[in-house]
Amino acid sequence: MKHMLVFGGARSGKSRFAERMVQERSAGGKQVVYIATACPSSDPEMQSRILHHQQQRPPHWTTVEQPLSLGAAIETYSRRDTIVIIDCLTVWLSNCLFSGKTDFPDVGTITPPPAFTQERQALFNALASAAGEVMLVSNEVGMGIVPMGAVSRWFVDEAGRLNQDVAAVCESVVWVAAGLPLYLKGQSC
Repeated sequence: MKHMLVFGGARSGKSRFAERMVQERSAGGKQVVYIATACPSSDPEMQSRILHHQQQRPPHWTTVEQPLSLGAAIETYSRRDTIVIIDCLTVWLSNCLFSGKTDFPDVGTITPPPAFTQERQALFNALASAAGEVMLVSNEVGMGIVPMGAVSRWFVDEAGRLNQDVAAVCESVVWVAAGLPLYLKGQSC
């Protein structure tokens, strides 16, 4: 595995699956750098989610909190003897899309902030030049009803495009549902 995308719905088991894969692959002595994209929040529910993910990780993994500059973080931490795990792309996407602190219209065209285009390109540049393995975790948000509101539809569209583009550059792509993996591209390790 050079790069692997693991995606699925909320509480599908995708993070647990990705972490288990990384643990297995790092057993030969590779270091693990976990890049967390969630921003610390005053929201108790989000705090609980972050704490849950922190408790799931082995204590010897290095954790880096990077809500926006994901490409720069990959460039900094990707080494031949390192596996970088990123959890999660859709949280990072949300951070990028809403980084401009702009009020968006309920209807009409949405103009992305400059950080969105810049950070998205930096991510793909970093993936192309990463020296080590990169495991990317993402949500599938486009399998339900089309949401109301231009901003919600914009987010779902951009998440779908991001997952497609990341899948195209990954050697392995795994869909996780009910904790069970389905390999869509590549093979299991």
